[in-house]
Amino acid sequence: MGDVTTARPVIGVLALQGGVAEHLAALERSGADARPVRRPEELAAVHGLVLPGGESTTMTRLLDVFDLYEPLRQRLVDGMPAYGSCAGMIMLSGAVADEDRPASGAPAVRPFGALDVVVRRNAFGRQVDSFETDLDFTGVDGGPVHAVFIRAPWVEKVGSDVRVLAAVPDDTAQDGAAGRIVAVQQGPVFATSFHPELVRGDERVHRYFVQIVRAH
Repeated sequence: MGDVTTARPVIGVLALQGGVAEHLAALERSGADARPVRRPEELAAVHGLVLPGGESTTMTRLLDVFDLYEPLRQRLVDGMPAYGSCAGMIMLSGAVADEDRPASGAPAVRPFGALDVVVRRNAFGRQVDSFETDLDFTGVDGGPVHAVFIRAPWVEKVGSDVRVLAAVPDDTAQDGAAGRIVAVQQGPVFATSFHPELVRGDERVHRYFVQIVRAH
């Protein structure tokens, strides 16, 4: 086995929607062999997976269309490291606070339960309410992380085994955002409400995940 600090892990990006290309590029710059994942056999070949932003109800439907939902659920149960940004956070959560069920009674979003958290979709508002701020991020050196929030969720409840990595600072100008939890980790799974792949030149969040995968 190679040195855990230098090995180049194979990390997939769920390539059904969202900022797939941006995550792939950031992972490559962070020392990973990054690959898009659209089929079960591609999922089986990676050491870790990024679930990007997008729209969580659409992502749930596409996971079924591509026969990926159950294989991905099983990989998470088996301990595969995973990172979810924005909609990816929703998919990794244990429950969605504001989930509406269609007339059929089936939930529109079926989160995987890999994080013992309750999230609220679109918690910061609509697209026009998108904002940016700087966050103190536990485990990431080099000063605050610049965070871009686009129709982002936030975490309303965390379980006892969940570490809070970042929260919106109290001095933010965004209404209702101050103090909200926006980054969490439980074992080899972590998630952010924001989109680090959109901040070119700062791969610290992706490097953090690459280190999780290497250590695992």
